[in-house]
Amino acid sequence: MSPSVRLQEMIRVIRGARTQGEERGVIQRECAAIRAQFRQADNGTRSHNLAKLLYVHMLGYPAHFGQMECVRLIASPRYNEKRVGYLGAMMLLDEKQDASLLITNSIKNDLSHSSQYVQSLALCTLGCMGSAEMCRDLAPEIDRLLRASNSYIKKKAALCAVHIVRKVPELGELFTPASRSLLSEKNHGVLHGAVVLITELCERNPDTLEQFRKAVPELVQIMKGLVMSGYSPEHNVAGISDPFLQVRILRLLRILGRNNDTASDAVNDLLAQVATNTDSSKTAGSAVLYETVLTVMDIKSESGLRVLAVNILGRFLLNNDRNIRYISMTSLQKIVQTDHNAVQRHRGTIVDCLKDQDASVKRRALELSLALVSAVNIRSLMKELLLFLSSCPPELRAHTTSGIFNAAGGDVRDETVPNLIQLITTATELHCYTVHKLYRALITDISVQSLVQVACWCIGEYGDLLLRGECEETEPVQVAEDDVLDALEMVLQSHMSSPATRGFALTATMKLSTRITHNVDRIRSIVSIYGSCIDVELQQRAVEYNALFKKYDHMSPALSTTALGPVSSTAGGDLLDLLGGLDAPLDHVTRPEKTLGPSYRLFMTFVSHFHPPQSVQLQMKAPSGDVIPAHGLGQVTQTVLLNNPNKVSLKMRVRVCYTSQDFVCQDTVQIDSFPSPAW
Repeated sequence: MSPSVRLQEMIRVIRGARTQGEERGVIQRECAAIRAQFRQADNGTRSHNLAKLLYVHMLGYPAHFGQMECVRLIASPRYNEKRVGYLGAMMLLDEKQDASLLITNSIKNDLSHSSQYVQSLALCTLGCMGSAEMCRDLAPEIDRLLRASNSYIKKKAALCAVHIVRKVPELGELFTPASRSLLSEKNHGVLHGAVVLITELCERNPDTLEQFRKAVPELVQIMKGLVMSGYSPEHNVAGISDPFLQVRILRLLRILGRNNDTASDAVNDLLAQVATNTDSSKTAGSAVLYETVLTVMDIKSESGLRVLAVNILGRFLLNNDRNIRYISMTSLQKIVQTDHNAVQRHRGTIVDCLKDQDASVKRRALELSLALVSAVNIRSLMKELLLFLSSCPPELRAHTTSGIFNAAGGDVRDETVPNLIQLITTATELHCYTVHKLYRALITDISVQSLVQVACWCIGEYGDLLLRGECEETEPVQVAEDDVLDALEMVLQSHMSSPATRGFALTATMKLSTRITHNVDRIRSIVSIYGSCIDVELQQRAVEYNALFKKYDHMSPALSTTALGPVSSTAGGDLLDLLGGLDAPLDHVTRPEKTLGPSYRLFMTFVSHFHPPQSVQLQMKAPSGDVIPAHGLGQVTQTVLLNNPNKVSLKMRVRVCYTSQDFVCQDTVQIDSFPSPAW
């Protein structure tokens, strides 16, 4: 390829490359030729070469060596070269490049040029890549152009001023007077730029916002003129008169009317007029109506107008365009709490969207359907949600299930609690995850009684797992003993707790006495308070638990696995899941003595209670004695016969409890390193 090849020819050759390597070779050769020509004296090809370099830049290849050529071409007196130079500056330069400072003076000179097209080039470049320093230096020039008589220049200057305000917010006060006067313009381009600039000024300065609230009547008149005007080919888009300007005005009115009664009252009639006179069959009309709805919901609008806005969103749900259906449900989700009855009228259409093929629409429909569940429609809506659950995508199944459970709340049947507890009991590997999740749910909200009951049961049963804070499925959270007891005491004292829920909480508190070490006295205090409770069932539990503390404290470790459960049929489980323990050496267990068949004989130095898996048959012989001689002069052994035909892995937790001079001592060890012949 020769160095003088035209831009069109270079593009054709690059597009014709069959491999990426071939494309790179073409571009490298062309860039080398461009570099060589840049080093030569001005031969009239600089703009041509820079144009080719800009195409190379758009393909993602390095083009930084053309930055200085941009500076040179911007300073050129020729319009064609100046145009390419400014285009290159917008693409190759930014405020981090030192070369950007070199064009500040050229831009300032061009802003005063006699040609509006040269002025336009300077305005576009400053509005695209002007740094904070450039904006400060050139802001007075932009303010001067905002007051010019040329509508073409005022439009460009307004958009450039928006960039300056975003870069240097304190310069907004400079443009406030000129931007206010632009609202009297008839040119739609100038009006559009003025509304965008005023919106930017109001969002950044509360004082400016208050000033422009006086312009609300003027904005209303402009908007009414757009809505009621006849056909204008220059501004018509699908039957809507300049929908771009309408959308911008509605956004500005939303900002001006927010939290202001006067401005809101001035806008209400206009919004009703727009809502009833805009055709929603085309995308342009839907865009205007959507902005109208957002404005209605954001200002202090009348109740009838809010119902009208919800009905517009309801019509959007029937639109064939999935994007429109999606934004409709997103908007309804935001207002369902404040306008629940109005949204409820469209429940059937929302439920139908659960059958949509688009996953995003389906998810939004699910979230909105769950938000619409009430005591009146729970039966009919739950049928639809359960039907959706049977066929919903796997990624929505968990969200749907939890949403149905949360929506049902206290209306779940009584057997749901023990059934869920039974399910948790059998899922051994999820005990840690479950107790962490339910604890967090408990401290967040205790209004759903059935969920609180399950949470209390899990905390009482697996409290040691919660205190360790070693759950792999959730973020590590350090939970202190006092935190757990505070949560249970909150349930006991809450007016929302039913007697049954308090029973779960009291039992969980009692169970924790075998799982914590530093707050046993606090547990005794909590339990003793309810010994005189007016509720007979709760009083009986408290009295029995107090008796365990006073007379049978040495038996509490064993009793905690059975007698303390409010649902004894499900509160069992094996000892391995109920008692936290310390690692113990294998010295506590001798090697198994093999007997006939698949049975083994174990000699242990501690008395223990076992709850083996169903496949393991266990028989405990009587201990060899009930006294262990001091100073290691003897031992007490107990023989346990195990029949383990399925060769399941064996683990055992042993708790030792003894009294010395009225001081109760206890310890727990776990043995999980049985010799392989035992399993």
